[in-house]
Amino acid sequence: MNIASYYWGGNFKVEAAGQVWETGNGRRDVFSGIGHAMYLSRRTPFVLTAQSAGTDIAICKVLSDQDFPPRMKRPEEAAIEYRGGDNANRQINSLLEPGFGCHKIVCVEVYTPSGNWSSFPAHKHDERKVAEDGTLLEADLEEIYFYKIDKPQGYAIQQVYTEDRSLDEIIRVKNNEAVLVPRGYHPVVAGHGYNVYYLNFLAGSDQSLANTSDPEHEWIYGTWKGADPRLPIVTAEMNG
Repeated sequence: MNIASYYWGGNFKVEAAGQVWETGNGRRDVFSGIGHAMYLSRRTPFVLTAQSAGTDIAICKVLSDQDFPPRMKRPEEAAIEYRGGDNANRQINSLLEPGFGCHKIVCVEVYTPSGNWSSFPAHKHDERKVAEDGTLLEADLEEIYFYKIDKPQGYAIQQVYTEDRSLDEIIRVKNNEAVLVPRGYHPVVAGHGYNVYYLNFLAGSDQSLANTSDPEHEWIYGTWKGADPRLPIVTAEMNG
């Protein structure tokens, strides 16, 4: 089983495979910088030690039959991407991106400004599709959204639905709550007045984010006119 840990706040030391990693410049919370990520391969004993008060950490696991060297991904290494536009603009920080040395896992942090849409236009990744030339068009992935909101009373709204509506759920998500996405489309909107963070942890057929958009909403891609000036919400310079 592969293990990936993500540091929401505080400083930590990890000891594994005869090596030691320390964060040093850990953020206070998810709205105060970019996170560290630690990857450990299966059958790797480890010791994780908190080095500051108020530590906050996520540990994610996925079954695997491949091994890769342990590695810590530091905030200054995380690529920042801005997706969408207008009131669907959001910030994505790549922690364990496609191509990172691990098996099956993809993980990103997403920041959605107050009132904006995210994971939008809606997309899905529940059926592996390959083009005639071998290009991967869509991966078959399960996904977890774990939310943090910048004010305790804040919330986001997420819909998870399939084309035939055999699955069609709308969830009001609060701080420190999770939404599981076993299949289907899964757009998000941040409640007005509240910046929304979520950790996306994905695993499945491929270490890829290849997906298929909801055809009813694909037209929106060509309509955006500008970027949201509130982005970025966090940078690595804010850490420590």
